[in-house]
Amino acid sequence: MKNKLKNKKLVVKSRTENLSAIRDFIASAAHALGIDEETVEDIMLAADEACSNIIKHAYKLNPEGEIKINIDYSEDKFTVIIQDNGTSFEPNLVPEPDLQKYYRQRKVGGLGMFLMKSLMDDVKYITVPGKYNRVLLTKNVSVAQSNAG
Repeated sequence: MKNKLKNKKLVVKSRTENLSAIRDFIASAAHALGIDEETVEDIMLAADEACSNIIKHAYKLNPEGEIKINIDYSEDKFTVIIQDNGTSFEPNLVPEPDLQKYYRQRKVGGLGMFLMKSLMDDVKYITVPGKYNRVLLTKNVSVAQSNAG
């Protein structure tokens, strides 16, 4: 079963209505590997946030952009690789949020990077300007869940 799941791939247009297809795609692959529900939810939320940012910022709401999702799995890591060809982005320029100030000001949005880093064990951005942007969301997992129950 593991070999079938290696390099699973989905390509969708950059439309918010495709976010549920992306979440379903990720959940189905993770569940097939026996990853626990809480971990699956974290992975889906982080990927949803990354794809929402791509739709809004990289493609500037242009519904014809392509988002490619690949899933790679090893014995202890589950990685969602999300690629787009939109405007590139420099994650190091995004400041860490001051959550207390954020809540006092009742802001909405703007926590995507913080959320992805909080939910995942590793978040990497690879940008080749004019060619593609790629985000790798990695979660350390164990298929034989020793703490099940």
